[in-house]
Amino acid sequence: MLHFNFTRLFKARGINTPAKYLVQHGFSDKFATRVVRNDFRKLNIDDVERLCEIFLCTPNDFMQWVPDKSIDDPSTHPLAPLMRSEKVLDLTRTLNSVPFDKLLEIEKLIQSEIDK
Repeated sequence: MLHFNFTRLFKARGINTPAKYLVQHGFSDKFATRVVRNDFRKLNIDDVERLCEIFLCTPNDFMQWVPDKSIDDPSTHPLAPLMRSEKVLDLTRTLNSVPFDKLLEIEKLIQSEIDK
């Protein structure tokens, strides 16, 4: 089953109050609540575009595929890149645990990857 999973983006971007963040970016309270709860069966393409602009991502980044048990080898399916591990990236927490003197080195590494 293909579904939305915005939790990954919130954690990766260090957004602690996602509903408030979305409202600040022009979404309604109702819409923001539904996003936070991953409570969608479909999304308007304009909203998908706005979310991608806000999070600097593609729709693939907030979609997740949980393969049906009838699929013999999900790893070979075209949707396999959308399978996600249960571990959610929490970059902010990770960075907060790094000694301060290492942060400059990490920043340089990140910048070099972005510049590629």
